[in-house]
Amino acid sequence: MTRSTLLRLNRRLRPTAALPIVVLLLAAAAGPAPAQRSYPPEMEGTTSEVYRTVDDVELRIYLCNPEGHSAEDNRPAIVFFFGGGWRAGSPQQFLPHCRYLADRGMVAAAADYRVASRHGVTADECVKDAKSAVRWLRTNADRLGIDPDRIAAGGGSAGGHLAAATATLPDHDPDPDGVSPAPNALVLFNPATVLAPVEGGPEPTDEASERFEALAERLGAPAESMSPYHHLRAGLPPTIMFHGTADQTVPHGTAHDFCLGLRSHKARCDFVSYHDQGHGFFNYGRGEGDDKNKMYEDTVSRMDGFLYSLEWLEPKPNPDGTPGKRLTWEESLGEALANPRLPEHGNETKEAVETGKAIPGTSGDAKDGGEETAPSGEGQADPDGIEKE
Repeated sequence: MTRSTLLRLNRRLRPTAALPIVVLLLAAAAGPAPAQRSYPPEMEGTTSEVYRTVDDVELRIYLCNPEGHSAEDNRPAIVFFFGGGWRAGSPQQFLPHCRYLADRGMVAAAADYRVASRHGVTADECVKDAKSAVRWLRTNADRLGIDPDRIAAGGGSAGGHLAAATATLPDHDPDPDGVSPAPNALVLFNPATVLAPVEGGPEPTDEASERFEALAERLGAPAESMSPYHHLRAGLPPTIMFHGTADQTVPHGTAHDFCLGLRSHKARCDFVSYHDQGHGFFNYGRGEGDDKNKMYEDTVSRMDGFLYSLEWLEPKPNPDGTPGKRLTWEESLGEALANPRLPEHGNETKEAVETGKAIPGTSGDAKDGGEETAPSGEGQADPDGIEKE
């Protein structure tokens, strides 16, 4: 199993249809959640600072530092943005992810940002806050003991949109002449990345046009200016994306096409597809019985592998506590394919690597980019979809 063989397998992934017009009207979580998240958030074990003040609103970022961390360190960092349709939500959503990564040696943060229900803002203002959070980390890197060239942005659903927006959108920046707000890597969980019609797609129906008008009101800016897919270009950071095939709020096909678009610009994009999983499947607390947190653990494990491949994380210790050995790319991917916690397509993935078949619904490393392909898609989002975190 060579890297070039696996890259060829990646490039065999082909979309099945032209990308349809997708309208995403994400709603705030209104169904049963795995655990009620508080607001103001209860962020035990973190330190918080104000990263931006807008009028009388102080926006805080909650930092999880590794044990023994000091300002003399030069650690990688990540900031997460919560989901909630730009309407609601809490930084508490990504506290488990922050604690995990702090234990692995990163400075991990969860940022609060303004939302419609609490501050009466539209999504373009959320993007401004997100860019400010990344910029704040980079500006304060020396004081915080982090490497300004190793800052990742992550998030879920609308928070995934914000993370992607910090890397892709040229506008909606409160300080365009300031320090760069662009992250050096992206970790995206069922993100909303296609927010406007795609050139070459079908003409919108009257109903779709009405939905786009409603979406524009929610966004507070022209939809295309807020759509990460429409601003893909060369030089974007390495990305990992997690998405469920049964997502009715953000169609699986839109994430797949965003990843293909990154590859067409020679950017790395690792896409991990989860069979029959719906929106928010990755959250801590999901599942029952033996399956409780199964998807959380799997996605966190793969997030770890992605950041490890960037050499942002050290090898995990051996079971006997001795230091682990840094694996090669082939060894690391081989271990991932042998992982018994793979989603249902895991056996198919291993078989594909061994036999040379196309990999169904998932992909490995695409560091060198893939062949340029036409977009695909899977229907439209439910305009009244509920974001179940």
